[in-house]
Amino acid sequence: MPDLSRTSAYDYVLPPDRIARYPAAQRDGSRLLVMDRGGVSGSSSAIRDRCFSDLVSLMRPDDLLVVNESRVLPVRLLGRKPTGAECEVLLLRPAPGDRPSRVEERGPSPSGESDGGQVALGRRWEALVRPGSKLKSGRRLIVADDLEVRIEEGIPGGGRIVHIESEQSVEEALEAHGRIPLPPYIDRPEELMDRERYQTVYARDPGSVAAPTAGLHFTSALMQSLELRGVRIARISLHVGPGTFRPVSTRSIDQHCLDPEMWHIPVAAADAVRAARGRGGRVWAVGTTVVRTLETAARGDGTACHGEGSTGLFITPGFRFRVVDGLITNFHLPRSTLLMLVSAFAGYKVTMRAYDHAVRSGYRFYSYGDAMAVLPAG
Repeated sequence: MPDLSRTSAYDYVLPPDRIARYPAAQRDGSRLLVMDRGGVSGSSSAIRDRCFSDLVSLMRPDDLLVVNESRVLPVRLLGRKPTGAECEVLLLRPAPGDRPSRVEERGPSPSGESDGGQVALGRRWEALVRPGSKLKSGRRLIVADDLEVRIEEGIPGGGRIVHIESEQSVEEALEAHGRIPLPPYIDRPEELMDRERYQTVYARDPGSVAAPTAGLHFTSALMQSLELRGVRIARISLHVGPGTFRPVSTRSIDQHCLDPEMWHIPVAAADAVRAARGRGGRVWAVGTTVVRTLETAARGDGTACHGEGSTGLFITPGFRFRVVDGLITNFHLPRSTLLMLVSAFAGYKVTMRAYDHAVRSGYRFYSYGDAMAVLPAG
């Protein structure tokens, strides 16, 4: 058993051709590796190869499925300086003091939609710029006739605070002129289909710079099938930042810090978790973002508080899960915080054995790849 405090314990070898550069032809046509939740020391957990559409048969009536309805914004802006030189801005998150404002709060709907209301995006953002040496304070980036970006100031780590200048709302301007920030391992330019496929079918709360990828496999028909089986669906938000996918570069995982990300649990979602506990149902998280949100807001009785805030919760083996019973997730990069979270939830040996099986069996990895389901214990 390796030292689980060492980053090297979470390494594995992945042939480059196993990285999915395009999504499956059908969202729910992806493969699904199914395994039982084990302990840190491992178990004889069986590994089953299924199709994602088989998920319905793995869930029980009265279970609760919690999804992250954060919407990916086209935050990659390509433009030029007034001199004509090409440059680029990647918006990361709203600047402190200019966080999105949530308006139009409403009660839960019969379909279980979030009661979180609409979100108005602010105009000041933390961003990465290129070339950094040329985009100093006061410089301007012309993206389109009706969209400019003004550099306000530098921030630690080489980033910038920028101001979005347009007569349109920020979301309208980004939708018109921005590009989807595909992960670098996809290794191709954005295509028209990415606007749809690098987005969950239930996305509605704008704010992420990367997709909560476990949700990419769901279709509206599949969710309807789950509801017909008696599975309830709750919606929360965690706006995914680039730090979530950044490999851990320190030798010890204890030396790594996660960038904070904004989360929101509506009253309806917190009530749904409480109701599931009351009827003996199991709580399933669709993705590591949902796990981190629910466990950030966890109560001692296995429920979660409603509200919003930011979280840098870094889940590693030894963490005590209080809310989440089952997990649906994609296959993650070596040495990533996401792989560490899955190892904490499913058990380290079980997880690494599952990854070895996935590599040998030709599963497709990362954002557009296949999925795995970790069944609740018992």
